[in-house]
Amino acid sequence: MADDAAPLEPDDAAGEPTFDEELLMWLGDEPAEVRDADAERVRDIAAELAGGFDALSRIGRAVTVFGSARTPREHPDYERVRALAQCLGQAGYAVITGGGGGLMEAANRGARDAGALSVGCNIELPREQALNPYVDLGLRFRHFFARKVMFVRYASAFVIGPGGYGTLDELFEALTLIQTATIRHFPVLLLGTEEWRGLIDWLRAQALAGHRIDPQDLEVLRVVDHPAEACAIVDAAYRRQCEHNRHRRRRTAAPPHPAG
Repeated sequence: MADDAAPLEPDDAAGEPTFDEELLMWLGDEPAEVRDADAERVRDIAAELAGGFDALSRIGRAVTVFGSARTPREHPDYERVRALAQCLGQAGYAVITGGGGGLMEAANRGARDAGALSVGCNIELPREQALNPYVDLGLRFRHFFARKVMFVRYASAFVIGPGGYGTLDELFEALTLIQTATIRHFPVLLLGTEEWRGLIDWLRAQALAGHRIDPQDLEVLRVVDHPAEACAIVDAAYRRQCEHNRHRRRRTAAPPHPAG
């Protein structure tokens, strides 16, 4: 995803705003007609969600992989993520990413290596982010929050590679959804022991020691170094998800109205 987008220069601010930038502009001195336009924005957002649901509704089981857009192809992390995604693909999972370069490209490429479905959910940015060439099913979103729904809705696990603010945002959003039991039996795998050791130590020494999180909140995070280890965790969690969901009522499409 666009977690490592370059900071904007002052001249960039004068360009056409993205949909999210315009939506989140401060409204303190805006006229009433600007505020009234929010109803129209809701329709745009609903249409974007509906388009994403329609495109992804039949992809089957999948894993979402996050990581830096800035990682070059010759970096060891690129090959590590590619190998992990290939393992997931061989195990029968589609791979979903933010569709950009770096580790997102590596994950899509690994899925392609395995003959698995490679999905990219791109985002409109002030500086364009193009889909990488290893995406089979590519979507473009104008709203970050609509895109985030797709990352979770169609995945049975998250794999978090090394990344920047966007990657960390997705990581902690997933942890919040798990902590609040919004999603269940959903593994969050941190790829690379050395990469994540400092964060885990900080969470343990500060957030956990200060009673701001519980021990089970920290246990949700699983640090992995090897693709086979990650695939085994994902498979075990997927089986638990299937068993859990078998006993849950799910909304289905409303039946058509009878003619007449």
